[in-house]
Amino acid sequence: MKTPVISRGVAATALALGLTLSFFGAPAVAQTIKIGAPLALTGGLADEGKKQAIAYDMWLKRVNDAGGITVGATKRKVELVKYDYQTNEQRAQQLAEKLIVEDKVDLMLAPFGSGHTKVVAGVAERYGVPVMATSASSESIFNQGYKNLFGVLAPNTGGINALLTTVSKSMPAVKRVAILGREDVFPKSMATTMSELAVKAGYQVVSSEFYSVGTLDLSTPISKIKSLKPDWIYITGYSKDLILARKQMADLGVTAPVVTMITGPVYKEFIDALGPQAENVTSMTWWHHSAQFKGNDPWGSTKAFYDQFVAQEKSDPDYVHAASAAALVALQKGIEKAKSTDKNAVREALASLDIVSFYGQIKFTANGMNGSKELPIIQVQNGVPVPLYPDSVKKGNLRPFN
Repeated sequence: MKTPVISRGVAATALALGLTLSFFGAPAVAQTIKIGAPLALTGGLADEGKKQAIAYDMWLKRVNDAGGITVGATKRKVELVKYDYQTNEQRAQQLAEKLIVEDKVDLMLAPFGSGHTKVVAGVAERYGVPVMATSASSESIFNQGYKNLFGVLAPNTGGINALLTTVSKSMPAVKRVAILGREDVFPKSMATTMSELAVKAGYQVVSSEFYSVGTLDLSTPISKIKSLKPDWIYITGYSKDLILARKQMADLGVTAPVVTMITGPVYKEFIDALGPQAENVTSMTWWHHSAQFKGNDPWGSTKAFYDQFVAQEKSDPDYVHAASAAALVALQKGIEKAKSTDKNAVREALASLDIVSFYGQIKFTANGMNGSKELPIIQVQNGVPVPLYPDSVKKGNLRPFN
């Protein structure tokens, strides 16, 4: 058989581009694994999107420094293809399409929050691309029959039940609850689920109202709550919403034995913005570094992840950082289990995945959610989030807000 003739110029160009000419007998260069990541780096969810980006980059460096992801008998480096969707739902949808059709990513990460996750999951489903959600916990999103959507957060119900149990054990006299929620997928789900589960647990819901996305003044619903004199004030939203709510509560002299905000108090920016006004506000979270795990992942332990983060960022990681890194760990382990980047093979591998990582156990239920995690309840005490539940991470007892 006659050997093909390649000009020196063509060969040089091919080598310059990192291509391997297999007929020269050189080993084939392993193809880079591409993972798409639409991020809210500007707009209303920029704080959360930047946290995701920090965690993604931590994972990426750690994996690529070790040679990449093991795919069968080879190691393949990873490229994260990131775009800023500017906290705009339509742009998130457009960029998801671009990542799949033009950038030809192998797998996808979902944006922050249940609402934007739903949009990206819909696009990924049409093309059969597995997508890993980092910060979606609303069961309504996962119960829509998506075959390619997985998420590392546990369902909302587990955290709310834990919150109800924590309050009932520590403050049995608390009975009347006022609920104020943001009219958006995740915050609305957290408000409606709280209303339903509180009634089942024997509480009286004296008020349950919603405020619009982009609201800059919450004084009217907060004044109504004040007039009802509840034992427990429960407010949902994102960090900026909850900082506004807490400031207006202080301005209006609104207080109660228990004040819960989902999920602002777990964030450093909430505590930094409010100072003493953040004290004794309770919340739930999906991860806390007090819960120590060892696992087969790029860090190997919760302590290693925590130590790297603190050294790099000079602050403690919160659940968004951890869940974002864990989402990439899950995709990595799915690829390794499948021994392939074939989308169907990875999807099947993820569906049966059962691992322990620095983040804890990751094991997906039939709808794609991580059904294995026990969710911590925290309270801001002396300027830091202190775990109250479960006993495995407990560092303090519930204090009255007022």
